[in-house]
Amino acid sequence: MAEKGQKKKLSEKSNQNLTKFIHEKTGLGRGSFTYTNADNGWHINVLDEVTNGYICTTKINSIRRVNKFFEAANEHLQNDQYLVINLETKDQRKKRILKKFPSLVSYPYYSLDFILKRVLPKTKHTRKVYFAITKGKNRVISLTEALGRLVSCGFEIVDYQVIGNLTYIISKKIRKPFFDMQPTYGAIVKLKRVGYKGRIFNVYKVRTMYPYSEYLQDYIFKLNALEEGGKFKNDFRTTSYGLFFRRFWIDELPMLFNWLKREMKLVGVRPLSKQYFYLYPKELQDMRIKTKPGLVPPYYADMPKGLDEILESERKYLESYRKSPISTDIRYFFLAFKNILLSGARSR
Repeated sequence: MAEKGQKKKLSEKSNQNLTKFIHEKTGLGRGSFTYTNADNGWHINVLDEVTNGYICTTKINSIRRVNKFFEAANEHLQNDQYLVINLETKDQRKKRILKKFPSLVSYPYYSLDFILKRVLPKTKHTRKVYFAITKGKNRVISLTEALGRLVSCGFEIVDYQVIGNLTYIISKKIRKPFFDMQPTYGAIVKLKRVGYKGRIFNVYKVRTMYPYSEYLQDYIFKLNALEEGGKFKNDFRTTSYGLFFRRFWIDELPMLFNWLKREMKLVGVRPLSKQYFYLYPKELQDMRIKTKPGLVPPYYADMPKGLDEILESERKYLESYRKSPISTDIRYFFLAFKNILLSGARSR
């Protein structure tokens, strides 16, 4: 699609802001990019030779197979070339709908819209109903999901910005896609974690983050430091209901299945993702993989603050466990529940 067609969809001010945003983040003008769309499917429609990247003029909300489109763009681009996309985020959509109708109508309308275009696509059987009704058009997508999909398809997030009523994301190709056929999308998620003897296993949890959040750990780590408890500061990947689930450990109930499978024990260090695991000193990494991770971590017994104190807490537990495994786990179990019941210790 020509640039002229794009300008018709944007106000003059939005056009200026988009041009400024692209130039500030890439050092390039919009004339350095090839315009493309996905109006006729997920294929890349190439009108010219690729210059420094693509600007997609179609909202990704209306691309039926979003990842296929990103993968096709990845195939046509060289490393360090750009893909610029736009979407109406979940929050922008909610604001638009609630503003469009009187409150008596807007909230029921928004609820039905959310169920149809956000809930139905999440399971295998209801997804068929969703596609039959909507043909995959105008789906609800969170900002987090859009960012995660891009990263899973081989792109690095450069930046994003709200322009007009849409959010524009600038990304840069850095590798080939993961071609992940089983991303975490449903209510129960399987998260890859480092376990006993360094083996990677799936930890089962209730979803508390938006889909594709697992691909954004490096991105979040670059943006934000760790806060007390070893979690990321200002982690926008967590949903509002996810915060509630974490506070009362509802999200961790499916981990009992890992315990029944003997992949985890009752008390032990948290199972970590690779990204977290490699933040640890090599000595502590080696200590961790000599025992199974646990459902109740030593964190609740010691209540450390910051990464250094967490590392020392785990080191102390693992050294004690090596000498006296049974008595150590019993002691830590009761210390943890004392803090939970009397001191209000909570998960985050």
